[in-house]
Amino acid sequence: MRRILTALFFALALPALAANIKLYLKEGGFHMVREYQVLEDRVRYYSNERGEWEEIPLALVDLTRTEKEAVARQATIAEETKADAAEEKAVREQAREISLIPQNPGVYQLENGKLSTFKLAESKVHTSKGRTILKMMAPIPVTGKAALEIDGLSSSHVLTDPRPEFYMQLAAEEQFSIVRLTPQKGVRIVAKLTVVPVVNEVEEHLDNVDIFRRQLDQNLLFKIWPTKPLEPGEYAVIEYTPNKMNMQIWDFTYKPAAK
Repeated sequence: MRRILTALFFALALPALAANIKLYLKEGGFHMVREYQVLEDRVRYYSNERGEWEEIPLALVDLTRTEKEAVARQATIAEETKADAAEEKAVREQAREISLIPQNPGVYQLENGKLSTFKLAESKVHTSKGRTILKMMAPIPVTGKAALEIDGLSSSHVLTDPRPEFYMQLAAEEQFSIVRLTPQKGVRIVAKLTVVPVVNEVEEHLDNVDIFRRQLDQNLLFKIWPTKPLEPGEYAVIEYTPNKMNMQIWDFTYKPAAK
């Protein structure tokens, strides 16, 4: 009776999955069927080949093998359905993320659905002749060694998450990263610079943080986050063209939450 009930369960459940079931025979081979039912001493099945209901003596059917494969296939379909559902959910969540981020170039964070916009820091280059605001450099007015700095020993933007996630909307394809800053004499050093004369190029020496990055759409929206927890200190998200001294800086402080 238990076998009969089990087979009847398949007759009900498997058609709903539009399954192609192999009804195995004890002598070898199988019939490809859409569904089957065990009725006392015979098996009634819908033949995929002939498109009609047929019957065969139960004694000729390897019901154990048939049921085992049917269960395995049903489990596979269930896993695939679960994976598809998870993928669809991820796509919906990503679409929601994208809808919350402004299209204006910049750096943003989302926390419990609330958007935070980072302020672009004003940077300066420190040389033996003093400081010069970077945006006023055309052409580069220094040679040799220099340092790219922002004022203050700490940022007004304090984060408590050791692995913060940032959304970065680019205006054009540029390099970007998270870097650690070095506080020193009232400023934070973003990069050590070596200015090459004649060719007017600059080598930037950065204390880069290893990050993961994922592009969220075709409009240069990226999500970035550290691969490992940050150490307490001063950091910045930066965007730049290598050797062109055009770095944009969004600074922040990481300070663990009080326990």
